[in-house]
Amino acid sequence: QVQLVESGGGLVQAGESLRISCTASGSTSSINNMAWYRQPPGPGNRRTLVASITSGGTVDYAASVKGRFTISKDNANTMMYLRMNSLKPEDTAVYYCFARTYGNFQFYEYWGQGAPVTVSS
Repeated sequence: QVQLVESGGGLVQAGESLRISCTASGSTSSINNMAWYRQPPGPGNRRTLVASITSGGTVDYAASVKGRFTISKDNANTMMYLRMNSLKPEDTAVYYCFARTYGNFQFYEYWGQGAPVTVSS
């Protein structure tokens, strides 16, 4: 079992920066992949991948945030961060921390409760 708690969300103006954090606890040594997802407000909006990072440090970004956002984590998988620069109103969303573990020949997925980020124009 892995527990995830996000922090650092809030209200910022367009062009500003913000860093959100994810604190992981439990079986963190079993984590092989962590990621940030986001879900914009409004009905029908889906949760989409923002950035991911493997246990080995390989990162990947959605095209919409590449060059503006940076994902990072510590070696123990207990902390993950998303540094967001040059924020735009369309980045407004609830940001979710995600972790995946592997054990007993299957994958397990865990989610945090979400951190709201609002970017005003």
